[in-house]
Amino acid sequence: MANLTTFDFALRLAVGVGCGALIGVERQWRARMAGLRTNALVAVGATLFVLYSEVVGDRGSPTRVASYVVSGIGFLGGGVILRQGGGVSGLNTAATLWCSAAVGVLAASGRLELCLLGTVVVLAVHLLLRPAGRLIDRVPQRDPDNEGVRATVHLICDRSDENHVRALLSQALTGDGLAPTGLRVRRDGEDATSLRAAVSFNGDPARSLEQLIARLSLEPGVRDLHWHLDDTALDADREEATV
Repeated sequence: MANLTTFDFALRLAVGVGCGALIGVERQWRARMAGLRTNALVAVGATLFVLYSEVVGDRGSPTRVASYVVSGIGFLGGGVILRQGGGVSGLNTAATLWCSAAVGVLAASGRLELCLLGTVVVLAVHLLLRPAGRLIDRVPQRDPDNEGVRATVHLICDRSDENHVRALLSQALTGDGLAPTGLRVRRDGEDATSLRAAVSFNGDPARSLEQLIARLSLEPGVRDLHWHLDDTALDADREEATV
């Protein structure tokens, strides 16, 4: 056996699982797919693999094992990435699992201070950069070189069909080259819901929007449906209203 004692083995393993668990607490608190146990187990696995390479006494083995850990976590991270409509979710979760593995590798290497520092940085990214990202998202994004055509789609439907119509509208807006930039939902009276969607696209606006109107007008719960071109986007409507 190499110079790694049982105490050192246990200490590095404890630091690895502890740092992975700290990262997992933040993920669990925000109800993400990979929470406390998943991040802790990823850190434990990475730590154990590298510790094994330390135990066998091959000087080059820990580096090789660490490279295998990186590629292995890539497959695990790919399992939590999901495509939903026109967007992708789970990227932050996958990146966090990757970081948990890196924390475990650092713990196994014996650089416990670097392991703790890495954990602090990962937590700081989640806790401090999240508000900054939301602030940036609220700033209207305008590209003078690629403004495209901007329009608004107005729709009134029965209250009982609101969820169904909203789903169809969101699905239709992601096709035909349309790029939804905002959705405002308002309940009119007791039995009707008004939806106003802002879209931008390149090409012929009449062709793209008339196809969208034709599809949605077939729904029995739709009472009124029309569109018009805008000079400016509905910047105030970039966030979908929650009702």
